[in-house]
Amino acid sequence: MLFDLKATTHIFTKTAEGGLQRIVAKNAADKRQVALVRAHLREIQGEFLKGDFSGPSHIHGEHMPGLAQLEAAAPGKIAIDYREVAGGAELTYRTADPKLVSSLHDWFDAQLSDHGPDAMAGHHHMHDEMPQR
Repeated sequence: MLFDLKATTHIFTKTAEGGLQRIVAKNAADKRQVALVRAHLREIQGEFLKGDFSGPSHIHGEHMPGLAQLEAAAPGKIAIDYREVAGGAELTYRTADPKLVSSLHDWFDAQLSDHGPDAMAGHHHMHDEMPQR
């Protein structure tokens, strides 16, 4: 991660088809952090769409829950869309495979635990507001 973890909040929202991974700068006016977050999520999207999930294993370890199942998924089994939001960006993960949905949820739970106070479980919003703690 090139951005400052303490200067950002990771928000993981589980959905029936997968989930949303949102990262926002705690100070939305911090243009440098916002740009770094957006670059990081664009890079992650590109790697994941190719089936390369090595990025999270470098940060969170090789035995991160859900990661092996995500790595084993055939390319195209998980749709991953990038979108810029106020103060950062988000990735939306969608799959019709219930086992992959479960793996995504396990992976989200592990990240929530690993990122501690700089992460939170979210709820899906149709606009760019950050979920309340």
